[in-house]
Amino acid sequence: MKELLTYKFNLNSFFGIIGYILLVTLIAWGVSRVVRAIIWQLIKHKKEDRFGRTSIQFLRNSVTFIIGLLSVVYIIMTVPAFRSKATLIFSGAGILAAIIGFAAQAALSNLIAGAFIVIFRPFRVGDYIKLDETRVGIVEDITLRHTVINNFENKRLIIPNSVISTDSILNHTIEDSHILSFNNFKLGIKADIDLARKIIQEEAVKLPTVIDYRTPEQVMADIHQVDVRVIDIHPDHIHMRAYVWLNEPFQEFKTKCALKETVHKRFLHEGVDLPIPININEIVKKEN
Repeated sequence: MKELLTYKFNLNSFFGIIGYILLVTLIAWGVSRVVRAIIWQLIKHKKEDRFGRTSIQFLRNSVTFIIGLLSVVYIIMTVPAFRSKATLIFSGAGILAAIIGFAAQAALSNLIAGAFIVIFRPFRVGDYIKLDETRVGIVEDITLRHTVINNFENKRLIIPNSVISTDSILNHTIEDSHILSFNNFKLGIKADIDLARKIIQEEAVKLPTVIDYRTPEQVMADIHQVDVRVIDIHPDHIHMRAYVWLNEPFQEFKTKCALKETVHKRFLHEGVDLPIPININEIVKKEN
């Protein structure tokens, strides 16, 4: 390799060194592109194995940096003018690295945090995660510096690795993609609770993402797959909640919307009493 690159260049002249550096840089760039393309093909075949896919994708994002670093070392060790001063260059590079490291602590912490994310895997590419009410979505990429999350508005959240690695994360899909969805309903104070429960259960089981997650013992005991409970009774309404198991966490919001719509229509059709807002001022006036 060394003979192939050096026999056309006079490495003792300025222009020869410049040409040699450009050639090595071009080769390093080409190798980087080829390796990244190969890794991309591996990623496409790893769609079902998200743990392996995450590691490979992180490696793909690191390839350019690693090959670039190796090419710099190769140039220093093969150019006589640089090789003779290698000790000075590397000692100077060490001092420079210390200065840069002190000035760029955030960048280094992001790099280390990214490596820890890939090693310990609190989340993977393709996982549905939630950091807070506004930072929710699907992990799209993990780079050396940041993690990319695609939210449900198709907008990308760019979060530094050092931040996301220290936050508490709700991961909906790391082990089991089945989720228990809480669906709240309000009834009028004189509503028929048994009829309302029957309507909610009937409409819930019609939805395509709803699954039967009962144990064999619960099936034998004839317990309904959708549990509907009275949570509280207020002066103006009854609070009921349906506990619905879903097989697809990405569809939870859409399922909730569909269930509320169909249940409301059934309530109106079958005459289930709905809550009427109480105006406290009107009550006080009537009492006076």
